[in-house]
This record gives sequence, structure tokens and C-alpha cells, in this order.
Amino acid sequence: MRNREELVEKARNYAFLLLKFRLRSEQELCQRLKRKKFEEPIIGKTLAFLKARGFIDDQVFARAWVTARLKKPLGLRRIRQELRAKGIEEEIIDSQIREIKKDYPEGEIVKQLAKTKLGKMKDLEPRVAKRRVAAYLLRRGFPPETVTDVISQV
Repeated sequence: MRNREELVEKARNYAFLLLKFRLRSEQELCQRLKRKKFEEPIIGKTLAFLKARGFIDDQVFARAWVTARLKKPLGLRRIRQELRAKGIEEEIIDSQIREIKKDYPEGEIVKQLAKTKLGKMKDLEPRVAKRRVAAYLLRRGFPPETVTDVISQV
């Protein structure tokens, strides 16, 4: 029994170490603990302990992640995709995206990024530069319709 308690303590300490650097989703912590070869019951106890004391909260994590990623700037599609990969429930993702969408002028941001990028590609043929900028914007998760509209206007 003592050995099991020591393992739970070790798992908690490792989780705290990870949380010291940045917030993490429940799934991220679970995966990291599995990678360290902790058994399922120990991982379950550790996650329950952290959740009960407010150290992991997917709602808070999602809000912080969205806020940080908007500073990059990234499109809402990419942010949604990243949150899914982090194991955040679709319901939480939708609420965070809906909340941000009100104040996030995606079209203006795309236009600004396109102008900046095109300004750096003056040496290239305009058609090639526009194609590269469009690919860049799409990789950042902006909607294809918005990217196409902006590229045709710039």
C-alpha cells in the first residue's frame, strides 16, 4: 500500500512540474503521465486530485489558449483544431470561439497580414507572391473565402 501512495505522490509531483510551466488540459496531463509509465488507477487518482483542487480546468485552459493564440494572430479554424488536439470538449470549444468571434475582426486581420507579407515579397512576381501569401494565411487557419477575397483586393 505504501508503494502505491508513493507512486500517486510521484505522479502528482510530476503533474505539478508540468503545470508550473503552463496550463494544461486534462488530456494533455493524462498523456504525459502515461508516457512516464504511470498506471491508469494512479493517473485517475492524480487527475481527480488536481481537478478537485482547481489545478486543471479545461474551460480555463481553453480561454487562456484562445487568448494566447489570437496574439499570434491565428484564425479561429486553427485555434479550434488545436483545442481539439488538446482534448477539449466540443462544447467548451464552441463557447470559447463564440465568445471571441464577437470582438475578433478576422477579415481585417487577414488584410493586415496580407499587406505586411506582400510588402516583404516585392522581389517576387505579384502572382507568385499572392499565392504564397494565400498559402501562409490558410496555414494560419483563416477561412478560405476571406483569404481569397483579401488576396484579390490587395
